[in-house]
Amino acid sequence: MKKNKFGKTDQKGEWMKMKKKKLNWGILGTGWIAHEMGEALNVVNGEIYAVCDTTLEGAQKYAEEFQVTKAYASADEMIADPKVDIVYIATPHNLHYQFLLQSVKAGKHVFCEKSITVNSRQLEECVKIAEEKGLVICDGMTLLHMPLYKTLKEKITEGVIGDVKMVQVNFGSCKEYDVKNRFFSKELAGGALLDIGVYATSFARYFMKSKPNVVLTTANYFETGVDETSGILLKNPDGEMAVMALTMRAKQPKRGVVAGEKGFIEIYDYPRAAKATITDTKTGKTEVIEAGESAKALQYEVADMQDYVWNNGGKENLSIVRDVMEILTAVRNQWGMVYPFE
Repeated sequence: MKKNKFGKTDQKGEWMKMKKKKLNWGILGTGWIAHEMGEALNVVNGEIYAVCDTTLEGAQKYAEEFQVTKAYASADEMIADPKVDIVYIATPHNLHYQFLLQSVKAGKHVFCEKSITVNSRQLEECVKIAEEKGLVICDGMTLLHMPLYKTLKEKITEGVIGDVKMVQVNFGSCKEYDVKNRFFSKELAGGALLDIGVYATSFARYFMKSKPNVVLTTANYFETGVDETSGILLKNPDGEMAVMALTMRAKQPKRGVVAGEKGFIEIYDYPRAAKATITDTKTGKTEVIEAGESAKALQYEVADMQDYVWNNGGKENLSIVRDVMEILTAVRNQWGMVYPFE
């Protein structure tokens, strides 16, 4: 296959076979994740309709780089554009709810980067409106769209590891000490929980049969008041448990383990994983499972979102997202940590 302008194999033909009605995406924000999404949209969707930045110059620069049709310096104007079908929100956490609510009220489908909102009340308000209008809400939780996870869920259903008893998952970043960095800003909903804890919680919830009804947690705090390290324990009515460890100033491997009565599944770099190892605890035999490609993580997100819109789907995905946000809200409630803008 020939290479596209991003120096990658051109897969447009592959994705365009899935295409029905062309969907126009409008991008809010032009940071690094929006650049990754720009590449994915050009591969899967073939084009990007609109982009909005805080300045027209910033929007035009992005538009030139990714061949975007329209550039806006006003979110209100872009969201109101009747040609925009899907609004992609790639702003800081503290702005997600504002733009998500505004978009669904305007009749737009929304794909929002994680964390989709900062609390469950915000999300439920937006979901109610979306359901009334027949709109799709989806968040940028990569692992929920990676082909590997569907394969692993099938393996668990087949009984390969027996009944799931425990999920153990880590995520640790070592962010540079900087009290002005957004990762440590309470005003921007910083801290480990919403930045990286959402991955760990999504991993745990995905492999648990039902929503946890017990949440126990403790945390250490950065000098700005956001969570720096935390331990979180979950338990559901099915007797399954999950243990999570999060750090913002100490590197940990992105490692997830799903342990059952007969064996366990181990996944490294789980947010965009394409490979897992299944171990039979009785024989010691291992099986390597591979599905998908890590480099295509955002392409899978785009493809799923468009499929949800075309087929009124995504309900299972949204159910997990809602459960995750309820868990994260319960965790913060136990900590007594409130963001200034809530």
